[in-house]
Amino acid sequence: MYKVIYATKAKKYLNYNSYIWSPLENLKHTHFKQLLSLSLPIILTQLGHVITGMVDNIFLGKIGKTELAAGILSNNLYLILLVFSIGMSYVLTPVITDAHINKQENEKASLLKNSLAINLLTSTFLFILLFFLSPVLGHMNQPKDVVELAIPFFDVLIFSIIPVSLFFVCKQYAEGHSNTKAALIISIAGNLLNIVLNYGLSQGKLGFPNMGYMGVCWATFISRMFMGVLFLFYVFKHPSLNSFVPYFKTAKINAYHFWLLFKDGVASGLQFTFEVAAFAIAGFFAGVFGKEEIDAHGIALSLASFTYMFASGIASASTIIVGNYNSLRNYDELHNSIKIAFKTVLTTMAFMALLFVIFNRVLPSFFTKEEDIIQISSQLLLIAALFQLFDGAQVTAIGILRGLEDYKFPTYLAFIGYWLLALPLCYLFAFVYDYSVIGIWAGLSIGLAFVSVTLYFRIRYLMAVKINSQDVISSH
Repeated sequence: MYKVIYATKAKKYLNYNSYIWSPLENLKHTHFKQLLSLSLPIILTQLGHVITGMVDNIFLGKIGKTELAAGILSNNLYLILLVFSIGMSYVLTPVITDAHINKQENEKASLLKNSLAINLLTSTFLFILLFFLSPVLGHMNQPKDVVELAIPFFDVLIFSIIPVSLFFVCKQYAEGHSNTKAALIISIAGNLLNIVLNYGLSQGKLGFPNMGYMGVCWATFISRMFMGVLFLFYVFKHPSLNSFVPYFKTAKINAYHFWLLFKDGVASGLQFTFEVAAFAIAGFFAGVFGKEEIDAHGIALSLASFTYMFASGIASASTIIVGNYNSLRNYDELHNSIKIAFKTVLTTMAFMALLFVIFNRVLPSFFTKEEDIIQISSQLLLIAALFQLFDGAQVTAIGILRGLEDYKFPTYLAFIGYWLLALPLCYLFAFVYDYSVIGIWAGLSIGLAFVSVTLYFRIRYLMAVKINSQDVISSH
């Protein structure tokens, strides 16, 4: 009998066409309101981190295109390891959610202490690694004048990896309590500080010394240090989050929690790294063609990253919601939350794609007045418009899978999609077929499409397994 029930339910749950294409009035569902209330603060927080980079690029662009290229080149190498550190922290949210729902304060204290230890050790190791990597910039066939400026910029920029890691551990802990506003407030404060410091240090204003383009990287480091320390203070002092404090001193760095967070953290970190590193390596490919191509790639990527953060915010909110329903074994509501997440992100990213098509020449002009750079950037934005839906779908799928505590399989798919498919195609289109930076972005688009589709089928499979196991239990 349970097999008949399973077949009926499975048909209902696995009709993923309805996840995407059923009428938009369903967006008024309670799940949409829940998703919106959680995702908006996260989106604004994520945008804050992108805006930090965009502000840096705007100030660098005002100084000169060589300085702008140096900043972009430095960030390309820095981001490869930074995002691994950030990804390590993301596994904290679903386990904190579970402990919070079950009122396990000892568990929360131990998880937070172990997560802080893992992420601070990881970011320190990555800082040391980055410190010795700066000479690599001189061996990547990049413009010589750009490399000369990039190395000292990079050597300062890497200091911010430790406070960024601290910020994200606190952010993921807060999100485990469904508190998404704390990170938003702290990000706004950090961005305002970054703008003031950029203006002062890069131009010698407001009583600050004139450090030129180097003032930009110092502004970034100081603002990120401010954000990391402030968030840690908030977590330990705010009544909505600090219920773990009486148990924190006695909590131990223990093998069980350390290994749980570490092994899933490595998988999560690699998911982030495979995608971001693919785009960073694509930036090095672009540099082979000249500083104008570096600038155009960096500008287009900044804008694509800006829209990506809307999808990333929806994905993070989906992690929280899916994690809650998964902990409660409420698969009806789990199904509904997945459906609404896909609808919302695809609608949002379709709108972003339209903006890129309409304003493909206007948007790059905010970063530079160089006509050749604007021309290349505008072409790249048209390609970015094509992959918006795939980009939104893949990051939302990863957020859903994170809520289901599924890390390893998505990591394999990310490796295949970005490293075995996208990067070889970037090289083929750019250097063999001579499409230059346009070919690079075409290859990246194909990789994004592959990852989004395969992750979609992964969710289908896991839902079928969960429904099957639930019906087997209920039949007995």
